[in-house]
Amino acid sequence: MSIRRTSGLVGAVSLALVLAGCGSSSDEGGSDASGEGKTRVFAADNGKITIPADPKRVVATGYAVPALIEADAPLVGISSWKRGEPMMSKEDLAEYKKLTKVAGEQAAETNYEAIAEAEPDLIVIGVPAPVLGDIDVKRLESIAPVVAIGPTVPSAWRALSRKQADAAGALGKFDAGQEAYEAKAAGLATKYKDVLPQLKLGHVGAYGEVAKGNFHREFGGSWGTNIAEDVGAKYYGKVKKPGTGSSAVSEYPSIEELPASLAEADAITYSVNADGSVSEAVQYVLDSKLWKNLPAVKAGKTFPLRYTEAATYGSAMNTLDAIDTSFAPLLKP
Repeated sequence: MSIRRTSGLVGAVSLALVLAGCGSSSDEGGSDASGEGKTRVFAADNGKITIPADPKRVVATGYAVPALIEADAPLVGISSWKRGEPMMSKEDLAEYKKLTKVAGEQAAETNYEAIAEAEPDLIVIGVPAPVLGDIDVKRLESIAPVVAIGPTVPSAWRALSRKQADAAGALGKFDAGQEAYEAKAAGLATKYKDVLPQLKLGHVGAYGEVAKGNFHREFGGSWGTNIAEDVGAKYYGKVKKPGTGSSAVSEYPSIEELPASLAEADAITYSVNADGSVSEAVQYVLDSKLWKNLPAVKAGKTFPLRYTEAATYGSAMNTLDAIDTSFAPLLKP
């Protein structure tokens, strides 16, 4: 149930609003109630939904898939999520491959019969709000309670994945994963505190379109920048004409605007694939004479970043490792 980030991540909200929207207690059980038959009311994108207080059979789609696999939720069916496979641990990848696939990569590829056969007591839909139009939610609701908890601004994955784990009754392992991530990020922030925060950074993302002659410029809070910010990176600038979702924190200037966009940068990071290879969109920028004339490039201050699509604490641990490897030259005398 994937959706292209250049147009699909909409409905940007602040982190505070996301956190405020988490599940609330019902009269029957409360948000931490357990026991067969007990329920609670959960605030989701599709409204306030009465769900089991302690779900036993959960179906997950979209961004909820990796989050709930990591959290050890009681999954009985998932959508395909190929984009996340390179970022999964060996154990999580094995679990992902073992689970029954009840939907494809796109929201429209939902197999309602397969979901019914899985006999879920909760369905967690992890797609952006506009994409819900590609899903027959009413049909799903005839099978089990449906909570839609989809992506908004890229950096909101922290609160959104927690909300997904909360709905599935799987906060125990989720919270442990969050603590491990935050401890590692804090350690790296200390490691690089004398060099990284002093740099004025820019970022080239992976979603430019060569055919249109543009490149992907990402600012703070975007996919390529938000995890690096947790270790002290400071990205300058802002979107000229901000939209919603990812377009609130990234834009697509023409390649001719490269000097104007990144000339002030002391250093530049750029997204690469999970295996370290460079995508066509990024290579288009790196091959440009305009790129080679940028002050940061001439100074040798360019840093490739892997795993910039991470949207769970477990996958973001890989991103932290990649950031550490990439920024290591900054510590050399």
